[in-house]
Amino acid sequence: MAAQIICGDSRHILRGVPDCSLDGCVTDPPYALTAIVQRFGSPNAAPARVNGSGAYARASAGFMGQAWDTGETAFDPEFWREVWRVLKPGAHLAAFGGTRTYHRLACAVEDAGFEIRDQLAWVYGSGFPKSHRQHGAFDGWGTALKPAHEPIVLARKPLDGSVAENLSRWGVGALNIDGCRVDGGATGRWPANFIHDGSGEVAEAFPVAPGQRGRIRGDEPARLTKNVYGAFTGSRRRPTAPRSDSESAIRFFYAAKASSAERAGSKHPTVKPIALMRWLCRLIAPPGAVILDPFAGSGTTGEAAMLEGQRSILIEREPRYCSDIGRRMARAAA
Repeated sequence: MAAQIICGDSRHILRGVPDCSLDGCVTDPPYALTAIVQRFGSPNAAPARVNGSGAYARASAGFMGQAWDTGETAFDPEFWREVWRVLKPGAHLAAFGGTRTYHRLACAVEDAGFEIRDQLAWVYGSGFPKSHRQHGAFDGWGTALKPAHEPIVLARKPLDGSVAENLSRWGVGALNIDGCRVDGGATGRWPANFIHDGSGEVAEAFPVAPGQRGRIRGDEPARLTKNVYGAFTGSRRRPTAPRSDSESAIRFFYAAKASSAERAGSKHPTVKPIALMRWLCRLIAPPGAVILDPFAGSGTTGEAAMLEGQRSILIEREPRYCSDIGRRMARAAA
């Protein structure tokens, strides 16, 4: 079976998973973008409640009115300790976060015992600013910027020995660089920690510069300009071949937002694109691996893993989304 779908609370379900049995975790946990302490933290405030109707009930919910958008699990080191326990030594975790609450996610992951390896940025141009326009003397001022990226924490369970020893014993511990090169193959661009949706708004930040032919040799004083892919180690005797194309560098980092077809009929508000989830699954684990998603949502991790020749364990608390996952996986397997 390509995917095992479990409807329930991952905090309880993970307790039944054996130690060191899974190869990686790719997940999109709740971002807790509207903190309950801010909504109902004033003195003598009435207690928050999930059920009911009206403005009070809407305020007591989280992102887009979703009651599941809380940090009680995603920001809890004990929860991530359970994820840490079921992963093999050297297994990687890739978890999406919100720009205002990512720090809590990353700290919880690190406190659970993971090593923070990197932060990836998924950049898009379709965000909508939730800003309150000001008037009078401050006309033209607002209260928020337009959201345009989601950070992804990339972490790893500590190795059992060296990287080579861990790979030999457990089959995980490194990143699939060649398999994730942009444009594919060993000659493609080294995978970066920047992924975008291909929108014109994002592309404008990467201007086209026709005729650029600069030779980078490695002895220039501006070292910081050369560490996009790591510290530059070019040879002075054999400088890099100059580029003479006329396109923007934006083409090297692409993953569009989820299309209507990719949503597979789900009403889930945070569906991630299959291409992005495939890239993450492929980056952290080989074909045949078992990928965990404890916040499965609409099941994109499961479909992505299946397309990469991997299996998955998908845990989702909300029954309506469990149905979406089953429908998605059946469609993908057809």
